[in-house]
Amino acid sequence: MKRKVVALLMAALMGTLCLSGCGNGNSDTGSAATESSAAEATGSEEAENADQKAADEVAALIDAIYVQERTDETDQQCADAKAAWDALSDEQKELVEGEEADPDYFGRDTGDASKDDPRNQDEIGENEILVVSFGTSFNNSRVADIKGIEDAIQAAYPDWSVRRAFTAQIIINHVQAREDEHIDNMDQAMERAVANGVKNLVVQPTHLMHGAEYDELMETVNAYADKFESVKVAEPLLGEVGSDAAVVNEDKQAVAQILTAETVKTAGYDSLDAAKEDGVAFVFMGHGTSHTAKISYSQMQSQMNDLGYDNVFIGTVEGEPEETSCEAVIDAIAQAGYKKVVLRPLMVVAGDHANNDMAGSDDDSWLSLFTASGNFDSVDTQIYGLGEIPGIQDIYVAHTGAVINQ
Repeated sequence: MKRKVVALLMAALMGTLCLSGCGNGNSDTGSAATESSAAEATGSEEAENADQKAADEVAALIDAIYVQERTDETDQQCADAKAAWDALSDEQKELVEGEEADPDYFGRDTGDASKDDPRNQDEIGENEILVVSFGTSFNNSRVADIKGIEDAIQAAYPDWSVRRAFTAQIIINHVQAREDEHIDNMDQAMERAVANGVKNLVVQPTHLMHGAEYDELMETVNAYADKFESVKVAEPLLGEVGSDAAVVNEDKQAVAQILTAETVKTAGYDSLDAAKEDGVAFVFMGHGTSHTAKISYSQMQSQMNDLGYDNVFIGTVEGEPEETSCEAVIDAIAQAGYKKVVLRPLMVVAGDHANNDMAGSDDDSWLSLFTASGNFDSVDTQIYGLGEIPGIQDIYVAHTGAVINQ
């Protein structure tokens, strides 16, 4: 009996010992696994931190060239930013986020830049036409719209050398860093003309109106005027601004007719009346401005009304003038009873504003806001700039000719 009790006690003791240490046959296994998991977590965190650091460095380099002032360091900064971007992995590129930087800065496909011509060649000759644009980093639009206008002017005036300048250094830097395409700013273009012995200079702005960009252009032209025998500046697309919303001119009428006809055709209708009968309203979205030239947008709406284009509306990204804001245009179209909407830019180029502010997928794009309003059965977009329309090119050609033949 005593042996049986002792055996039971020994069995119980051995069971207790196993519960405390025998578990899986190795008391160190649990702690080893824990240490391994901790090491993996630490390594993963360090890798993530390294990825973010690399992305942040590229974002800082992009922000450094997202500026309107060119310096002696700009060329190197553009090269450094692109080299640093190219060194990132695909995963790191997605992490790039700065004040202005994002993965689209270098990563977005905007077309083939090799089809463009920066028109910065020397040996210009004595007669130069300098075509000045705000600019765009969207390659396809730069070729179709800006180069389209330049080519038309060159074809019309073969005895003159057409050259290019952009007024937006931010865009110049973007194109240079991403594509290694070097476009002159206004000062560089004027210096190039002087260095090449140009005597007669004609400046043709592709700007829509006599706005802030036009004023800055004139400041630069006036600073160099005494270096040429003659300097003449042609009208922008919409001509003189005028005193109030009711003042229109031949340029505004021509633009209204040409743009509307092209838009109606692209939408698949035989006429504006046919589109109207189908309940379609067309919206032409400009940039907008706080400059006094903003009256030009109101004048364009007046011109549409005068032409009987009841289903054509003018809007602006900036909402200046107020009646051109997205909300105001949505209300006006809804009250008029149109159930289908076609959006198209009232801009020389179909660049960032057309692709993002108008037709983008973000909640605040015009496409999204019109759709979210619930007032319309369909909302479509046409992403084309004014500059690629032959009739619009002809207006610029005529403006250039007007000053050449003065």
